[in-house]
Amino acid sequence: MPEPANDSQAVPYWRLSGFYFFYFASIGALIPYWSLYLKSLGFDARAIGTLMALIMATKIISPNIWGWIADHTGYRMRIVRIGCLLGAVAFAGVFWVEDYWWLAVVMMVFSFFWNATLPQFEATTLNYLGRDSHRYSGIRLWGSIGFIVAVAALGPLLDAQGVGILPIILITLFGIIWLASLAVPERASAHLSLDHEPLRRVLMRPEVVALLVVCFLVQASHGPYYIFYTLYMEEQGYSRSLIGQLWALGVIAEVAVFLVMYRLVPRFGLRRLLLASLLFTALRWVLIGEFSDEMVVVLFAQLLHAASFGIYHAVAIQLIHRYFTGRHQGRGQALYGSLSFGAGGAAGSFLAGLAWAGLGPQATYLLAALVALVAFVIAWRWIHPLDDTSLSP
Repeated sequence: MPEPANDSQAVPYWRLSGFYFFYFASIGALIPYWSLYLKSLGFDARAIGTLMALIMATKIISPNIWGWIADHTGYRMRIVRIGCLLGAVAFAGVFWVEDYWWLAVVMMVFSFFWNATLPQFEATTLNYLGRDSHRYSGIRLWGSIGFIVAVAALGPLLDAQGVGILPIILITLFGIIWLASLAVPERASAHLSLDHEPLRRVLMRPEVVALLVVCFLVQASHGPYYIFYTLYMEEQGYSRSLIGQLWALGVIAEVAVFLVMYRLVPRFGLRRLLLASLLFTALRWVLIGEFSDEMVVVLFAQLLHAASFGIYHAVAIQLIHRYFTGRHQGRGQALYGSLSFGAGGAAGSFLAGLAWAGLGPQATYLLAALVALVAFVIAWRWIHPLDDTSLSP
């Protein structure tokens, strides 16, 4: 059993930040551009939506299985390393066959291991920070920087070399992520068995149920953006280089928010920030769907990523850490990942593929805005965190 973490233990800032950098760099290569690669193989919108949904669907099960193991053994980083390595090995299957069903199997196996890693790494980071959980954004922002670097660099590269090089870039990044995981000590990941309240009792609290439902809906509303934004903007006449810069702009705004979250939370409180982020999310989808030909509006919509992901995620991660304490930390992060990025992301991707093919882009983004508004109503009614401006768990 690894030695329990304590507040006096030095935080390995650059080793934690390095993992986030390369992990989200891989997302910056996968999410915006994988749909282009699939389109180059001849798949239509429904097939692309389904294949992308499979990547997210495994988050429903995978993080919870590995989270349960981590909470009972304390070896979170061992699970992270295994997940990174086996995920990279599984992804190599894309080089063999380009058939739809083969790619579906490869994506499922790859994402089963890959999706096991981030929740346990999040718990590791928060355990290292201890009472200084408000410093989380200062470490996590390097993930956003990695995303920016990847998405901005790949746009011009794919314009020049073609989208066929994308699998090579991705397998390289997955290998680097595994190497980065080796640099984080296992001692940092030990769980704290401070809370013996049954998990089912935690899950029965109205505010916890409401938070998980809100997280599901927020990620579901992102489905048209994550799956079809690149294709949509390309159809509007934007180059891949410019589209990459637009993706990067959104995440730059996210980084800016992460840098000031430690000031925003004491001033506005978690509840107000969450509600504001949900309203801005709905506005963003309306702007993208209706004004994609107006460059100024497109730029403003990308800046709203600061709210639709940056503020939302920073608030959600603190609420999850507050509600799921002690030995439930790993499963709390796993539930957050599986129900939001997993179930929500999969449902949003799958339904976006159907709506895109049947109703068109504008109607699809309006439906996404409606989903975000439903999340706002739920949050307004049921999420009232005590000691709302506190930065400690």
